[in-house]
Amino acid sequence: MVDYLHFFHLYPTFLVLCLAILKDAPRMKIIHISDMHLVPDGNLLFDEDPVKRLQACIADVNQCHVDADLCVITGDLAHDGDEASYRILAACLANLRPPVRLLLGNHDDRPTFRRVFPEAPVDENGFVQSVHDSASGRLIFLDTKEAGTHEGRLCTDRLTWLQNALNGAVGKPVFLFLHHPAFDLNLPSVDWIRLREEQPLRHLVAVHGDVRYMFSGHVHRPSAGTWYGTPFSTVPGTNHQHALDFNLQGPATTSMEAPAYSVISLRESGVTVHFHAFMDASRRYPFLG
Repeated sequence: MVDYLHFFHLYPTFLVLCLAILKDAPRMKIIHISDMHLVPDGNLLFDEDPVKRLQACIADVNQCHVDADLCVITGDLAHDGDEASYRILAACLANLRPPVRLLLGNHDDRPTFRRVFPEAPVDENGFVQSVHDSASGRLIFLDTKEAGTHEGRLCTDRLTWLQNALNGAVGKPVFLFLHHPAFDLNLPSVDWIRLREEQPLRHLVAVHGDVRYMFSGHVHRPSAGTWYGTPFSTVPGTNHQHALDFNLQGPATTSMEAPAYSVISLRESGVTVHFHAFMDASRRYPFLG
């Protein structure tokens, strides 16, 4: 017969032990922001001020997620890749309390970005890509910007760099961050400018064997799924979004749905991603029981 009284006597000790294990378990908290499309100060984009929206985003992160280990911004930092907008970005980021890692998107300009952000890590060929090793695994940040086109590219040099970065993470979980999704999302209005090197990337991911998750921007929408078994998600932009129109074959229609960022938790047991509409002002009600 089960001694239930004995079990309940030991339950507090059991609970404290479980909480201690959870507390000591490696966990990394990441804020994922993307597609700010900053324009020179005072200008509007789709009748909104991208700078003020980014400032609201940063204020929300500082208030709610100052404990984040890292903030990753996956490209389209400036709408036209101009120096004035990058200077504004630098001033805004000076107020962001978690450390930040910047990636490039199709609207960015690599030489101008590097001139304003000379401390941003780059590879041996000048691409804005790097790694960050943590207790949760290796984070790899890719540069998919290609001058003269809005589609994403990973040239031979960038693929070789990625292969070496993955080889250096043998036995470790890997998390990939890049602007362009590497595959169709069944959304024609954005699929036409996705990353073109899907098959080479798929091969490298398969060879490593433990790429846990892929995080992208570019889509201006929340989406999630799996790609040949690898989970992925995309995040809304901070100024404007792309309308969810499955019939549109041309460029995406701009939508002024709520801007958002995502809160990522990396743990041994898995990955969680929460999307937060930081400008949402909907009414809230206390739990009534």
